[in-house]
Amino acid sequence: MILETKRLTLRELLLQDQPFIFKLINSEGWKKNIGDFGFKTMEDAANYLKNGPLKSYKENGFGIWLILEKTSNNPIGVCGLLKRDWLEHIDIGFALAPEFSRLGYAYEAAQGTINYAFEKLQVEKISAITIPQNSPSINLLNKLGFDLQKEIVNPSRETLLLFEKVLCSP
Repeated sequence: MILETKRLTLRELLLQDQPFIFKLINSEGWKKNIGDFGFKTMEDAANYLKNGPLKSYKENGFGIWLILEKTSNNPIGVCGLLKRDWLEHIDIGFALAPEFSRLGYAYEAAQGTINYAFEKLQVEKISAITIPQNSPSINLLNKLGFDLQKEIVNPSRETLLLFEKVLCSP
Protein backbone atom coordinates (compact mmCIF):
# COMPACT_ATOMS: atom_id res chain seq x y z
CA MET A 1 0.00 0.00 0.00
CA ILE A 2 1.26 3.45 -0.93
CA LEU A 3 -1.39 5.58 0.75
CA GLU A 4 -4.83 5.46 2.26
CA THR A 5 -7.66 7.98 2.36
CA LYS A 6 -11.08 7.85 4.00
CA ARG A 7 -12.63 5.71 1.23
CA LEU A 8 -9.65 4.58 -0.85
CA THR A 9 -6.41 2.64 -0.87
CA LEU A 10 -3.71 3.30 -3.48
CA ARG A 11 -1.14 0.63 -4.23
CA GLU A 12 1.39 -0.17 -6.91
CA LEU A 13 0.01 -1.77 -10.04
CA LEU A 14 0.83 -5.44 -10.63
CA LEU A 15 0.84 -7.54 -13.79
CA GLN A 16 -2.27 -9.22 -12.38
CA ASP A 17 -4.09 -5.89 -12.85
CA GLN A 18 -4.02 -6.34 -16.65
CA PRO A 19 -7.78 -6.93 -17.06
CA PHE A 20 -8.70 -3.73 -15.20
CA ILE A 21 -6.03 -1.68 -17.00
CA PHE A 22 -7.15 -3.07 -20.36
CA LYS A 23 -10.73 -2.02 -19.62
CA LEU A 24 -9.75 1.42 -18.25
CA ILE A 25 -7.42 2.32 -21.11
CA ASN A 26 -10.04 1.26 -23.64
CA SER A 27 -12.77 3.32 -21.96
CA GLU A 28 -14.28 6.21 -23.90
CA GLY A 29 -13.10 8.77 -21.32
CA TRP A 30 -9.49 7.58 -21.45
CA LYS A 31 -9.42 7.56 -25.25
CA LYS A 32 -11.02 11.01 -25.44
CA ASN A 33 -8.98 12.76 -22.74
CA ILE A 34 -5.70 10.86 -22.47
CA GLY A 35 -5.32 9.14 -25.81
CA ASP A 36 -6.05 6.00 -27.76
CA PHE A 37 -3.28 3.57 -26.86
CA GLY A 38 -4.53 1.05 -29.43
CA PHE A 39 -4.78 -1.79 -26.93
CA LYS A 40 -6.18 -4.88 -28.63
CA THR A 41 -4.96 -7.66 -26.31
CA MET A 42 -4.11 -8.36 -22.69
CA GLU A 43 -0.49 -8.52 -23.85
CA ASP A 44 -0.77 -4.81 -24.76
CA ALA A 45 -1.87 -4.12 -21.18
CA ALA A 46 0.99 -6.22 -19.79
CA ASN A 47 3.51 -4.33 -21.93
CA TYR A 48 2.05 -1.01 -20.78
CA LEU A 49 2.41 -2.09 -17.14
CA LYS A 50 5.99 -3.37 -17.62
CA ASN A 51 7.22 -0.35 -19.60
CA GLY A 52 5.20 2.30 -17.77
CA PRO A 53 4.22 2.03 -14.11
CA LEU A 54 6.43 -0.94 -13.12
CA LYS A 55 9.47 0.64 -14.76
CA SER A 56 8.72 3.98 -13.09
CA TYR A 57 8.55 2.37 -9.62
CA LYS A 58 12.07 0.99 -10.13
CA GLU A 59 13.56 4.10 -11.73
CA ASN A 60 11.78 6.89 -9.81
CA GLY A 61 10.37 5.31 -6.66
CA PHE A 62 6.86 6.39 -7.69
CA GLY A 63 4.45 6.07 -10.56
CA ILE A 64 0.78 5.59 -11.37
CA TRP A 65 -0.99 3.59 -8.67
CA LEU A 66 -4.15 1.53 -8.63
CA ILE A 67 -7.08 3.06 -6.73
CA LEU A 68 -9.10 0.53 -4.72
CA GLU A 69 -12.42 1.34 -3.08
CA LYS A 70 -11.95 0.29 0.57
CA THR A 71 -15.27 -1.39 1.36
CA SER A 72 -15.28 -3.62 -1.75
CA ASN A 73 -11.51 -3.68 -2.45
CA ASN A 74 -12.45 -3.31 -6.13
CA PRO A 75 -10.26 -1.28 -8.51
CA ILE A 76 -11.91 1.95 -9.61
CA GLY A 77 -9.11 3.86 -11.36
CA VAL A 78 -5.53 5.03 -11.28
CA CYS A 79 -3.78 8.03 -9.77
CA GLY A 80 -0.16 8.83 -9.18
CA LEU A 81 2.95 10.70 -10.14
CA LEU A 82 4.87 10.73 -13.40
CA LYS A 83 8.34 11.93 -14.36
CA ARG A 84 8.31 13.09 -17.97
CA ASP A 85 11.49 14.18 -19.74
CA TRP A 86 9.71 17.17 -21.25
CA LEU A 87 8.29 18.62 -18.00
CA GLU A 88 10.36 20.42 -15.38
CA HIS A 89 8.48 18.96 -12.39
CA ILE A 90 6.83 15.64 -11.68
CA ASP A 91 3.18 15.65 -12.61
CA ILE A 92 0.04 14.09 -11.26
CA GLY A 93 -2.18 11.88 -13.37
CA PHE A 94 -5.55 10.32 -12.68
CA ALA A 95 -8.31 8.41 -14.42
CA LEU A 96 -11.39 6.62 -13.14
CA ALA A 97 -13.55 3.91 -14.63
CA PRO A 98 -16.68 5.66 -15.95
CA GLU A 99 -19.00 4.20 -13.33
CA PHE A 100 -16.95 5.81 -10.54
CA SER A 101 -16.82 9.34 -11.97
CA ARG A 102 -18.45 12.29 -10.24
CA LEU A 103 -18.42 10.63 -6.79
CA GLY A 104 -15.46 12.57 -5.34
CA TYR A 105 -13.02 9.66 -5.74
CA ALA A 106 -10.69 11.50 -8.13
CA TYR A 107 -10.42 14.45 -5.75
CA GLU A 108 -9.78 12.16 -2.78
CA ALA A 109 -7.12 10.10 -4.60
CA ALA A 110 -5.44 13.19 -6.08
CA GLN A 111 -5.36 15.02 -2.73
CA GLY A 112 -3.83 11.94 -1.10
CA THR A 113 -1.25 11.78 -3.90
CA ILE A 114 -0.39 15.47 -3.49
CA ASN A 115 0.07 14.96 0.26
CA TYR A 116 2.28 11.93 -0.44
CA ALA A 117 4.42 13.95 -2.88
CA PHE A 118 4.97 16.65 -0.28
CA GLU A 119 5.38 14.52 2.83
CA LYS A 120 7.19 11.43 1.51
CA LEU A 121 9.00 12.69 -1.58
CA GLN A 122 9.52 16.24 -0.28
CA VAL A 123 8.48 17.70 -3.63
CA GLU A 124 8.02 21.48 -3.58
CA LYS A 125 6.10 21.87 -6.82
CA ILE A 126 3.91 19.52 -8.83
CA SER A 127 2.62 19.90 -12.38
CA ALA A 128 -0.49 18.64 -14.11
CA ILE A 129 -1.33 18.53 -17.80
CA THR A 130 -4.57 18.09 -19.68
CA ILE A 131 -6.07 18.74 -23.06
CA PRO A 132 -7.96 22.07 -23.22
CA GLN A 133 -11.28 20.27 -23.85
CA ASN A 134 -11.12 18.17 -20.65
CA SER A 135 -13.26 20.40 -18.43
CA PRO A 136 -13.76 17.78 -15.65
CA SER A 137 -9.98 17.52 -15.16
CA ILE A 138 -9.56 21.29 -15.36
CA ASN A 139 -12.27 21.75 -12.73
CA LEU A 140 -10.66 19.13 -10.49
CA LEU A 141 -7.22 20.72 -10.83
CA ASN A 142 -8.68 24.10 -9.90
CA LYS A 143 -10.43 22.55 -6.87
CA LEU A 144 -7.11 20.98 -5.84
CA GLY A 145 -5.42 24.40 -5.92
CA PHE A 146 -3.49 24.10 -9.18
CA ASP A 147 -2.92 27.29 -11.17
CA LEU A 148 -2.98 27.39 -14.95
CA GLN A 149 0.47 28.44 -16.18
CA LYS A 150 0.35 28.27 -19.97
CA GLU A 151 -0.34 26.21 -23.04
CA ILE A 152 2.46 23.85 -24.01
CA VAL A 153 3.06 21.43 -26.86
CA ASN A 154 4.10 17.90 -25.93
CA PRO A 155 6.51 15.74 -27.98
CA SER A 156 3.51 14.34 -29.91
CA ARG A 157 2.78 17.92 -31.00
CA GLU A 158 -0.44 18.03 -29.00
CA THR A 159 -1.46 21.27 -27.29
CA LEU A 160 -1.91 20.85 -23.54
CA LEU A 161 -2.65 23.08 -20.60
CA LEU A 162 0.09 23.12 -17.96
CA PHE A 163 -0.98 23.62 -14.35
CA GLU A 164 1.28 23.89 -11.30
CA LYS A 165 0.83 23.75 -7.57
CA VAL A 166 3.39 24.83 -5.00
CA LEU A 167 3.19 22.39 -2.13
CA CYS A 168 3.32 23.51 1.45
CA SER A 169 2.54 22.05 4.86
CA PRO A 170 -1.11 20.95 5.14
